[in-house]
Amino acid sequence: MLGSEEFGRLFETFERTAFRLETLAVYDVEEEREEIGRFLAGEDMGPEWDDNPWVRSITERGKHLSRVHVLCSPLTDYLRYELSAYPGNIRAGEVIGIVDLGEQPVTGLPGHDFWLFDDRDVYRMHYTQEGRFTGAELLPPDRLAEYRGYRDLALRHAVPFAAYWERHR
Repeated sequence: MLGSEEFGRLFETFERTAFRLETLAVYDVEEEREEIGRFLAGEDMGPEWDDNPWVRSITERGKHLSRVHVLCSPLTDYLRYELSAYPGNIRAGEVIGIVDLGEQPVTGLPGHDFWLFDDRDVYRMHYTQEGRFTGAELLPPDRLAEYRGYRDLALRHAVPFAAYWERHR
C-alpha cells in the first residue's frame, strides 16, 4: 500500500496516460479545507482556480490526464466545490466526464476509486468512510483487463463535463 507521497511520485514517472475513476461524494483532503471554506463563503478562488498548475505540469510534458467522476445529484457542498474547480483543470489540459447516477443508472462500475497508469498499472484507492485517503494498492496484473473494462464503461456513459455543468451549476 502506497501512502500519499509515494503515490504522488507516480505522476512524475508515468509515460503517456493517467485515468482516474472517482466515486466519493466527499473527499477529506486537509490541504483543501481552507479553500472549501472560501468557496462556500463565495470568495475569490484565485488564479490557480482558473488554470490548475499541477494538471498543467503534466499536460505540458505531452501526457494525457483524464477522469470520470461518478456521482449522484443533488450535489453535496464538496461536489459543488470540486466541480467548480474542473474548468481550470480542463483549461490546463485534463479531460473530464461525469456519470450522474441520479440521471442515468449505470451498472457494472466499481464502488471505489482507482487510477490506471499507461494502461498497464492499476491502483485501487482506499479511503475512510469520511473520505480521507489511507493508501493506494497496486493491483495484480491479472486484474488489469477488469479495470480497463471499468474505464471503458465509464467513458462510454460519461457526459462531457461542460455539458453536465451547464445543466447543474
